[in-house]
Amino acid sequence: MGFLDKIKEFTGQISEVENRIYANKQDFLEIYERNLQLEKEISERTKELDIANQRMLTLQHIWEMMNSSTPLSNVLATITKSIKGDLGYLYSGIMQKKTDEKGNYIKTITYAEDELIERLNLAFGVPIQTIKFDYCEDSLFAEALTNRRIVQTTDLRSIIKAVSKDLSEDSVGKILNNAKSRSIILVPLWTRNTEFGWLIVFSSREEASEAELDFLNLFSKQIELAITIADLFQAVKNQAVTDALTGLYNRRHFEEFLKKEATRAERMNQPFTIISLDLDYLKQINDKYGHSYGDMAIKEVAEVLKKNARSIDVAARMGGEEFNIILPGVDSKGGLIAAERIRKAISDCKIRKVGKITASVGLATFLEHSDKIDELLEITDQAMYMAKRNGRNRVQVAKPISETSWQEVAITTFMDILSRKRLPIPKDVASELHEKLATSLEKSSTPKEMLYSVADMLSATYNPIHAKGKTKSKILMVSNLAKSFDFPKEEIDKLRIATLLYDIGNIMLPQEILQKIEPLTEEEQAEIKKHPLIAAREILKPISDIQDVIPIIEHHHENWDGTGYPGKFSGEKIPLSSQIILITDAYFALIEPRAYRQAMSPQDALEVIKKDSDKKWNQDLVKEFVTFIENELK
Repeated sequence: MGFLDKIKEFTGQISEVENRIYANKQDFLEIYERNLQLEKEISERTKELDIANQRMLTLQHIWEMMNSSTPLSNVLATITKSIKGDLGYLYSGIMQKKTDEKGNYIKTITYAEDELIERLNLAFGVPIQTIKFDYCEDSLFAEALTNRRIVQTTDLRSIIKAVSKDLSEDSVGKILNNAKSRSIILVPLWTRNTEFGWLIVFSSREEASEAELDFLNLFSKQIELAITIADLFQAVKNQAVTDALTGLYNRRHFEEFLKKEATRAERMNQPFTIISLDLDYLKQINDKYGHSYGDMAIKEVAEVLKKNARSIDVAARMGGEEFNIILPGVDSKGGLIAAERIRKAISDCKIRKVGKITASVGLATFLEHSDKIDELLEITDQAMYMAKRNGRNRVQVAKPISETSWQEVAITTFMDILSRKRLPIPKDVASELHEKLATSLEKSSTPKEMLYSVADMLSATYNPIHAKGKTKSKILMVSNLAKSFDFPKEEIDKLRIATLLYDIGNIMLPQEILQKIEPLTEEEQAEIKKHPLIAAREILKPISDIQDVIPIIEHHHENWDGTGYPGKFSGEKIPLSSQIILITDAYFALIEPRAYRQAMSPQDALEVIKKDSDKKWNQDLVKEFVTFIENELK
């Protein structure tokens, strides 16, 4: 091989090496570029993972708040702040579609504080949360809500003008000047299949990704759930303190508020006035037109109270046709003006078929008429019934409580019974009760609770399952029944005393009979039937202050059809007060357990009472009683 041939061969080998090196270089370049792409993808996936993780943490935080006692306003505020901060959006807010007498409008519920919000507040001259924004059926707001789909737009000017047509172009320009937002995202919110409003997001991006929209949709479900939970909680809370028929507060809330208001009034040395009103002739309305019209009349009165009440006043339906209103900071002069305004507004009402309705109104003022809650309620009630007795449809200001109240008569009666040892109870128990009653009388305090306590303790001596507080419930029930039959105050007071004392004769009966499980023999039944006479003649007759109460007690087991005892009286010969005690006592006996049966439900007890209408008790009394209990159960 010649020199030139060797040179060619060597050159070929070099070219082959160069080709190999070039090929390897290309492989290296491809690997390098592939690594760069992979690093970029890893970075993007890591960023996406961080975003997803942050979104999940935000959702978890909101979920934890929803399952705590955090108010809805705080939850929604946290949501808007999270969207702006944790999730990287510029601004956000939650708006609600609402309706008033003029139609639909949009209300801002919450928003994340920002420069844009400051501009909006400045442009409108007031905080945007106080503004009723326009709602148009052809706007993007309506499109998003009606179609239940997310809407995004880059036309920020049109969005602002859509909800505020009166805002000038110059003002819109100032709001959007140098704004960082490139688009607005409207996320519809529905709760319990009902339109609620929108989550509004201001984004720096002109178009949202599919993953972003999926997340916003998921996020909106959390908001909807938070609102639903809050609404349900508020509904349950409202049911606990409001009357189902009228929407006013119920007796429980009224009594709780009254205690707080009395404490505040004493501390501040400020009066407050209680107005008590009773719808006139409700029984006649029910009898003539039916209970639906009676309910219409009750609702009409409630609407009058709502329209005439200040935001700090508390109006409540106490039961049946009775209503009470607390006027904080109002003396008797102001109370009289308010009461007269309410009375007139009611008398101006007319109900189809029924016509005009009226109410009798009484009022009393704390620190002026009394500084004791029970006494204040008592004299307010007395004033209202004085208005009713004086012709109805009028206002009566309370008079000072009489020097000798029914409570004092009852206390002295119990003290007399205990001191004369007329009852077979231990001496130490009798002495303790006597001392408590005497102390209550000496302090001139309103002794209702003491009376109820003593009556409960005495009842428990012959009835071990007697529930504490039952006496108080009975007193309330008989009082309301008596009022429905327009009893004068004096007769109601007698009935209250009789209710405290009517079963006291049972203490004198053998325990083995009272607590016997098996059916009673004829002799034992005869023994039981003696207890009204024992109470009336042996225990109470020597006490001069209650002679006019004794006939009520003596006949409280007489049946309407004449089959009762001890005198076998029938019909109108039986005092209505005695019948009221009989039906009340029967009801409480039915809903309590006995050694020979379980307790009945209130509804079942009412069915038993209805079956004995015109047998054991007056038909009219049964109607009033059933109505009262059904109102209490609502």
